[in-house]
Amino acid sequence: MKLIKNIEHSTVLPLVDEVVYQDGQIVSKTLAQNKLLSLTLFAFDKGEEISSHESKGDAMVYALDGVGKITIDGVESQLNVGETIIMPKAIPHAVFAVERFKMLLVVAFDED
Repeated sequence: MKLIKNIEHSTVLPLVDEVVYQDGQIVSKTLAQNKLLSLTLFAFDKGEEISSHESKGDAMVYALDGVGKITIDGVESQLNVGETIIMPKAIPHAVFAVERFKMLLVVAFDED
């Protein structure tokens, strides 16, 4: 059984190309999901957003393309290609695509 799915194994590939933009939408591609870890690629069209919410785990966003605005507990940060930010568990956070924006989201959950 493959723990990481929806992506070719044993092959070098550009991660940014593994999820595609669609006009007016947010596209996601789950790579792994279990009780301890979630790996998801996202492609946001310009102006699209995931509104404020809380997570049961620490969430790390790694920017793959474009520019995103991350809001954590009311504080806004701009995220550019190659940059990362941690959104702590149980703290309200949101993601907004300032321009078309691709990201890898890694969420780590407690064992209990």
